[in-house]
Amino acid sequence: MEFMALGWADSSLQGVKSANVVKFAAIRRSKISALYPGVRLVIPAGTFKVRSNDTDYKFRVHSAFAYLTGISASDCVPDSVLVLEPTAQGHEALLLFIHPRSPRDTDEFHSDRRHGEFWVGRRLSATETEARYGISVKHIDNLPDLLNDDVETFAIHHEDPVVDSLVKIRKKREAKLLANISELRLIKDSYEIAEIQRAIDVTIRGFSDMVQAIPAAISVKRGERIIESAFNGRARLEGNEVGYDTIAAAGSHACVLHWMKNDGDVIPGDLILIDAGAEVESMYTADITRTIPINGKFSPAQRKIYSIVYAAQRAGIEAVKPGAPWSAFHNAASAVLAKGLEELGVLPVSAEESLEEYAGFHRRWTVHSTGHMLGLDVHDCAQARKESYRDGPLEEGMVLTVEPGLYIQADDLLFPAEYRGIGVRIEDDVLVTKTGVQVLSRALPSHPDEVEVWVANLLR
Repeated sequence: MEFMALGWADSSLQGVKSANVVKFAAIRRSKISALYPGVRLVIPAGTFKVRSNDTDYKFRVHSAFAYLTGISASDCVPDSVLVLEPTAQGHEALLLFIHPRSPRDTDEFHSDRRHGEFWVGRRLSATETEARYGISVKHIDNLPDLLNDDVETFAIHHEDPVVDSLVKIRKKREAKLLANISELRLIKDSYEIAEIQRAIDVTIRGFSDMVQAIPAAISVKRGERIIESAFNGRARLEGNEVGYDTIAAAGSHACVLHWMKNDGDVIPGDLILIDAGAEVESMYTADITRTIPINGKFSPAQRKIYSIVYAAQRAGIEAVKPGAPWSAFHNAASAVLAKGLEELGVLPVSAEESLEEYAGFHRRWTVHSTGHMLGLDVHDCAQARKESYRDGPLEEGMVLTVEPGLYIQADDLLFPAEYRGIGVRIEDDVLVTKTGVQVLSRALPSHPDEVEVWVANLLR
């Protein structure tokens, strides 16, 4: 032990600069502070989750912690805790309790498999963390003493067993805290919008990688995994990780909405539906879907279904504007889908009748909603109250997806044989602007003619 502690050079970082997110994170904390005067708030980063026996899943910090601290994925330390300590002026004393980098004169460096730097690599020191993120830092060992008083304390539970043991669970108040943080996240600041755009740009390059991998995918069994791995490589190269498990659904697998086995063959003449998003270091993610003809050309039946979905998405995007109800873009897209199904002769009623509140016959082929919020989570702001989200209006600064689809199962006898097994979804990420909408993922082709040209150019 004495020998292990000897002979180490000073390896502290020099010239650590304040991160760009610092001023934005401070504003976010001030907003949640205003909702909880006199109340201590405890926001854990979360801890490891066991994958198998003595191995853990790769750590991903809790999104509320990421939102309120701004700490990037590479700087996050499992078991960290953000404490917003109440003062007369709000919550000016902000304490980030972390496991700072391992001192070489302790055995943590070489014997702690979860935090020791010999095992998991260098972490920021307390001083370096304070300089980069503008938050006072204390060692995690000080947390029990801080929380051992009579100050009213709310915490996010079931993320960190230490926090759970120190702070009494109040289910209703905890749910409200999560809802309040989710609702603050509904409107993105300029930093968040820029990070989402970065994630989208990486994702678009990943889609090009996947198209270029099609010949290799065709040549092997389980070629869907070639497509998946092509995207995942791009996400890891330019970002932190994938924002969610990539869907690479060839043929009739496209009709399985959350197809993530990705163990099917990639066969010329079929379509492949790819739903993928890269998560960048700030942990903001993209979420884009394209449906691509594997041989580069749509068949007449494929183009017919694709064109209906494309028109539905155009109608949905046009309905996105500040002040419109959240349901507006879903209703606009659904009307086009229902009309297309009526023209194909498969609806037992008219499109107008199917769209009535208690009918919905068109939903046999399109069971999901047309979009969701996007941000730190692929399905962002999920704890927000219904009146603020699904029953609320669209507002400037919201980022959401518009993703209609039609899915004709392989055994659906209501459709002629040439349509069976066709699944099409087109998904783009959009920003609600002051006057309307901006399609952040517009650089990725979606019109059927443009898709064919794009694929042809990449496969030359």
